[in-house]
Formats: sequence, structure tokens, C-alpha cells
Amino acid sequence: MENLIHQAKVDLAASLRLAARFGFNEGVCNHFSFAVPGMSDRYLLNPHGVHWSQMTPDDILLIDGEGRTVEGRSQAELTAFTIHGAIHRANPRAHAVLHTHMPYATALCCVEETELEPISQNALRFWNDVAYDWDYNGLAEDAAEGARMAACLGDKKVLFLGNHGVIVVGESIARAFDDLYYLERACELQVLALSTGKPLRRIGDNVAGKAKADIDGGPTATYAAKHFDGLKAVLDAEAPGWRG
Repeated sequence: MENLIHQAKVDLAASLRLAARFGFNEGVCNHFSFAVPGMSDRYLLNPHGVHWSQMTPDDILLIDGEGRTVEGRSQAELTAFTIHGAIHRANPRAHAVLHTHMPYATALCCVEETELEPISQNALRFWNDVAYDWDYNGLAEDAAEGARMAACLGDKKVLFLGNHGVIVVGESIARAFDDLYYLERACELQVLALSTGKPLRRIGDNVAGKAKADIDGGPTATYAAKHFDGLKAVLDAEAPGWRG
């Protein structure tokens, strides 16, 4: 179990550093978490106040189901586990929960009646797997707001939060980060396409559904792990010592 937790801390620290490299972070805000397999109500979470570009496995907190620190040098930020705890408990796919205000995805959250459109291959990864919560209610500082967000997400893997940002969940840190990366790329393409002022060229439901199935299964199902391993190799080469 100790080795499993250490590896998860390494992966979570890597995902945070990589998110900073891609411009997904915002100050020292936002949060990534991971439910420890085989342990009831034990979660890994990045601490508030440590810049993502400087995150190491030793910085990652182990917290309980109430958001209290079990292992670590600091405390969980209040809104972090209000959101993450509810989603971990409610969504069976939510082993990893990644929340960001990354710019292109958040831009779509700030436009009236705008959803992720099936106009690119990247967007098809999320076909019929996105939920929307357009009711911004301020900072998520109580359990009721976390539960409301979790209910909006349901069993989907992406939740767009109106006027706020996005949440991506996954069965592993690698899979969730891979989806986070391609979600931002899909949103970037949509924002650029909308900026032309011309009509969007939408992909038909049959093709979109088949592409989504192909991405989720078959040989492409291993792509997320390979992508994440490749990105960690970049960290090893360019930021030696990040593993602590």
C-alpha cells in the first residue's frame, strides 16, 4: 500500500506540474485529487499555496473523508474537498478528479448557451460524456454546493461550470490528465472556429459515436498511459529532482 500511495503522489505531482506547463493553472488555486484504491475515505490532494510548477510528491496531502490532513505538511483548502469529496463519492469513474480554470474551456463557460460542439476529432473524445452546470452560485464552501455539483456531473466525465471552469474525472490520473489535455485542445479549436464568424461544421451523430467508441476502446485505450509516461519523461529530462 505504501508503494501504491507513493506512486499516486508521483503521478499527481506530475499532473500538476504538467498542467502548469500547458497553462491550465491559475495562481495557486484549483485542485487535483485521487481516491486511494483499497482505502475507505482516503484521498490525495494538492496543498493550497504551493505553485503547481514547483509541486513534488512530498507536497501532496493524504486526507480523510472530512478533508482533514492525515499525512502532509499543510491543510486542504476549503472549497477543494467540498467539491472533490462529493464527486469522489457520487461518481464511480471519479478515482481522479481534476478541476481547473484553464482558459479556452473556461471561455466556453462564459458564453451564453454554448456547449462543446462535435466539430473536431478532439471533441469527439467527449461525445455524450459532458454535463453542464450553468448555475454559478459563488464559492463552493459548503457540502450542499458540492453535492449539487456532483449531481450535475452524474456519471459523465466532464462538467462545465458556468462562469467558473471545468471538472474532469477519470479511472486513473493518467486517463484524467489525458482527457483534461484534449478537452482544452478541443475548446481551443472551438473558440478559434467561432472567431471566424462562419458556421461550425458539425460531425454527424453516427460518425461521432463510432469515433468515441474507438477512442474509448481498442488500441487507443492505452494511449493515455503512454502519453502520461512520455510527459513524465519530459519532466525527468527538463526538471530533474521533481520526484523529490
